[in-house]
Amino acid sequence: MSRKALYPFAILLVGLCLAALIALNRPEQALQPYEPAPVSVRVTRVEAGAEHLTISSQGTVQPRSQSELIPEVSGRVVWTSPSLVDGGSFGAGDALLRIDDADYRNAVQRSEAALARAEVEHAYARDELRRLERLSEQNLASQSQLDGARRAFSVAEANLQESRAALEQAQRDLDRTELRAPFDGLVRSEQVDLGQFVSRGQSIGTIYATDFVEVRLPIAADQLVYLGMPIYVRGQLPEALRPPVTVAAEFGTARLQWRGELVRTEGVFDERSRMVYGVARLRLEQREGLPMIPVGLFVQAEIRGRRVESVIRLPRSAIRDDNQVLVVDADHHLHFRQVRILRLEHDEVLVSEGLADGELVCLSPMQTVVEGMRVQPVLE
Repeated sequence: MSRKALYPFAILLVGLCLAALIALNRPEQALQPYEPAPVSVRVTRVEAGAEHLTISSQGTVQPRSQSELIPEVSGRVVWTSPSLVDGGSFGAGDALLRIDDADYRNAVQRSEAALARAEVEHAYARDELRRLERLSEQNLASQSQLDGARRAFSVAEANLQESRAALEQAQRDLDRTELRAPFDGLVRSEQVDLGQFVSRGQSIGTIYATDFVEVRLPIAADQLVYLGMPIYVRGQLPEALRPPVTVAAEFGTARLQWRGELVRTEGVFDERSRMVYGVARLRLEQREGLPMIPVGLFVQAEIRGRRVESVIRLPRSAIRDDNQVLVVDADHHLHFRQVRILRLEHDEVLVSEGLADGELVCLSPMQTVVEGMRVQPVLE
């Protein structure tokens, strides 16, 4: 092979050697770790504040005081008040109904006559006893005569007392022919007509007082602590322990609210529901723009309980397993944080410990979370 033919091979060989030399002397580049793009998450900035714990309940408005109208004497109805109709209004002491009193007036007159006769007989027996006692002192009357006078006086005295009681009863029955209202109120129902014969003890209607109404509210046993009342307190509540109550009802598109207070609790827990019943009292009055609350209305109630300080309200979706939340730090890294939950509500929770004012809490649902992972917070 000629020397000229070897030149290309020599040049190729030299080039390969130079390339290998350059590759061997090139500095090594460090491998950069792969870091995925941060995930965007919704966060909220927490704020600690004071809260009044509340309890929601429901019940039906009932009158505080309700009575049956029951005549205490029998007879024919001769007059009824225009107020004695369903929904009628009356004042304390107003006459509502009158029963024919002719027989009762006659009974009073007979009792008065009987009392007059008894008084005369009593006076005669008294004078006769005194006369025989004087004669007996002079031995002019026998012991049997004296004993007979004493017996006659005792009988006359008993007859006098009986006549007085009979007159008092006759006068009371006469007064009872007029049925009067015991308090200011409204007629809930009535079952009597003019000319009808009514009997003693027969119910002829139902009335109720219009000063206050009450709502019986079921309260779960484990929620009593939110009212700030000792667990042993039962019956009528002291005024200092009566929590405010707001009741509301829907009337078409309007929502009306009335305010009252919880005045007592019943002494026994319901075994099946584990509930205790509290009774809220509301004043039955009409104010501008707010009608009187009707008896029989079904209402929603909110009982305001004790005040708690430095609590944080969060959506329930922010709570993870084991009462943990995800906190985003200043460098946008996620961290698990254990918190203490004071109360679970419908869509929210109250947190009493574990979070500081101003921290960011993650709200987004996340399938896989690694402690310290980087995220992109989006403040709501």
